[in-house]
This record gives sequence, C-alpha cells and structure tokens, in this order.
Amino acid sequence: MTRRVSRIQDAVGYVLHSAAWRETSLIVQVFTRSHGNMALVAKGAKRPYSVLRPVLTAFQPISLSWSGAGEVKTLTRAECVGIRPLNGRALMSAWYMNELLLRLLPREDPHPVIYDAYDAALQQLAGTRTEGQPSRSAASALRRFEWMLLNETGYGLGEGAPDFDDPALEPGLRVSLRERLDEQLGRPLLTRKVLMELQRY
Repeated sequence: MTRRVSRIQDAVGYVLHSAAWRETSLIVQVFTRSHGNMALVAKGAKRPYSVLRPVLTAFQPISLSWSGAGEVKTLTRAECVGIRPLNGRALMSAWYMNELLLRLLPREDPHPVIYDAYDAALQQLAGTRTEGQPSRSAASALRRFEWMLLNETGYGLGEGAPDFDDPALEPGLRVSLRERLDEQLGRPLLTRKVLMELQRY
C-alpha cells in the first residue's frame, strides 16, 4: 500500500527551528496555521545563493509550499510575507515561545487559535523594543500566549482569562502559568533558564 502524496500551496507559517541536513540542505521545523507543526527538508538551502536561505528565518511570517508522503515533506517554495523586528529580551522571549510549541504540540495537528496567539505575541514583542528593563507589553504578550497555549491543549487553569496588562497580577500569574507548563513539559526549557538569568540584570 502506497502513501498518498500531499501537495500544499501557500500555507502561512513560521520557522521554529532548523538544522543542517547533508551538505547543502536543512531540516526545518515550521508552525503553520492550517497544518500545525511540520518537518520540511529544504534542499540546497545552505548554498550561498539559494533563494530559500534568506527566507527561512525564525519569527518572520512566510508563505510555504511543500509536497511528500512521509513524516518529513519536501519544501518546494517559501516567500517572506512580513517583518517582525526583534532584539534583546523580546528575541529571547520569542525563542522561548518556539521551544514551547516544539515541545507541547504534536506533528501535523492544526491549532489555528494557538497560531493566532503566537502571531499576535510576535507582533506585540516587535513593538516593544526598549532599552533596560523589559516592557509591560512584552510581559503581557508572553502571559497571554502561555495562557492560550495551555487552554487550547487541554491543560488550562480552569478559569476565565485574566487581565494580562494588570501589573498587580503579573507575579502570581507568571508563577501559576510556569508551574502548569512545567507539569506538562517534564523537564526545564533551555530558553526559560536564559530568561531567568536576564531578569537579574
């Protein structure tokens, strides 16, 4: 029995992680709105003049096309469809969200609500590039995303959405969300350790 080859055109998504594969290619983990987490092989993407090389960047919305029948599909096209300028703590927060998505969501399981929450958080983080202490908006973006991720995957706190912009709620809300995430993850996130270190400065 042969597997049916799927061909997907122009699926909106984000690169979560990429790793070298063979001499000139990459295995790219992407998060798409309609198809969830996907593993794609980007053939030739490591070559200096590859049209894929500048496009397959984390945190930038892209349009993706792929084909294949196995667990790892073949990327056939990728185009940038927006810019999310991130730096400093905002960039580390975005890596933290990527690690959560990779660890908590199964392959090829669509979660459009989580995708929209991720996209909104990146937009909010991109607009909070401040020097010194992390902005109130950046913290609320993370809490809102964590809360939505837990609720949509069935591990929510069993209560209505709090006011993520209320600074009085931030410490307790952060602790309760992180405790619930730790229960589901089983082991600490690497990016969370870095974020905790950054909060000391």
